Amino acid sequence: MPLACVNLSPWPLTLLARQHPGIPVAALSESRRVLYASPEAMEAGVQPGMRDIAALSRCPELHAEVISAPSAVAAWAELLETLYARYSDRVEERVPGTVFLKISAPAARELAAALHAPVGLAKSLEVAHLAALRAKPGEVREAGCGAAEKAFLALTPAAHLEVIGLTPAHIERLAFLGVRGLADLMKWSAAHCEAFLGVDVGKRVNRFLKGERTKAVQKYVPGRVIEARMGLDSPLYEPSEADVIFSELLPSILAELRGRAAAYLTVQADTLGGRLSATRKLKGSPDPAGLLRIAGLALNDSGALPLGVEALTIQLSGIQQPGRMVGLWASLAELEVTKDVLDRFPEALVKVQWLDPYAYATDARYQWVDWLTGMVRPTAMTPRQSWKPALTRTQARQQAVERMALFFEAVKP
Repeated sequence: MPLACVNLSPWPLTLLARQHPGIPVAALSESRRVLYASPEAMEAGVQPGMRDIAALSRCPELHAEVISAPSAVAAWAELLETLYARYSDRVEERVPGTVFLKISAPAARELAAALHAPVGLAKSLEVAHLAALRAKPGEVREAGCGAAEKAFLALTPAAHLEVIGLTPAHIERLAFLGVRGLADLMKWSAAHCEAFLGVDVGKRVNRFLKGERTKAVQKYVPGRVIEARMGLDSPLYEPSEADVIFSELLPSILAELRGRAAAYLTVQADTLGGRLSATRKLKGSPDPAGLLRIAGLALNDSGALPLGVEALTIQLSGIQQPGRMVGLWASLAELEVTKDVLDRFPEALVKVQWLDPYAYATDARYQWVDWLTGMVRPTAMTPRQSWKPALTRTQARQQAVERMALFFEAVKP
């Protein structure tokens, strides 16, 4: 069975074009400069590196938007899950926008038509990637094998040599020498390649030309997504009403999470105009109140409330077990001993909590806290406070008044 490469790069631009079909689009950076532009936008004069105002002046119908990293990652993970569920259990991604599958030729044509993306077919991943770069959207380009594959590789342009390890600087230097593609590079000796391109890149190119290529796709490990959904009888327009819905959805999600950590929170809102979604990256393990606030912010990012929300869905993705290091070299036996001691004597162990390691007073440096609860526990080992508490504002004012009164009494004749 051949290997297929689906080329959706650059992924932010592809994602933006799918959200706004039929109009010129451009993906912007955080500084509002054009990173990628669609062919229609580039025909109108939009170029990468241009400010969004300058791009709109050249193409008034342009839709320019900043695609956040969490949204792009969540959409890419959803696409991988779809490919795994519908086409093949062998799905491998190298970078967002390029995915490899092990599927048949008819399935590859169906996939190309469904995604309207260029697809390449070959016996190896590298050649399939080169074939996808030379295919048109919705088209399958097959490299063949044997003499057909060699003839196909001979027509590879220099701009596509990044697939086999060359950098843009290498391609620029090759263009200065008049190298137009892989056919000219095939005429070089192995020593010549390593001397000009460097040892690492030259060896990679030589191995590719000798036929040493990747001919297997790794088995895909599906990611776990936890979600909860609620349909509404009447459209939802107010953020306060959405918080009530989130308060009812989050307990079931947290119960299924079972102490694990999630990387992303996605809110999907079904409206009359379709489904709108937004994704926020989670930092650490927020509490239920923090998750409620993040869900509200994600719903606000989607812009679905003014349209009227008919159903709400919360998804947690990137599920993983958080790591916890009890000690620097804690072994299993030491952990078991600690557990046994705490089971028999819950108040036997305390931990030190550092306040200010550079403080002069001992009691200002650290304090003893309970091992289980983390609350400050005064014991015989707790340093006693040697300082007196500061005066309140009222006490300090009264003391100052008394000093002034004593001063005027002393200066009386």
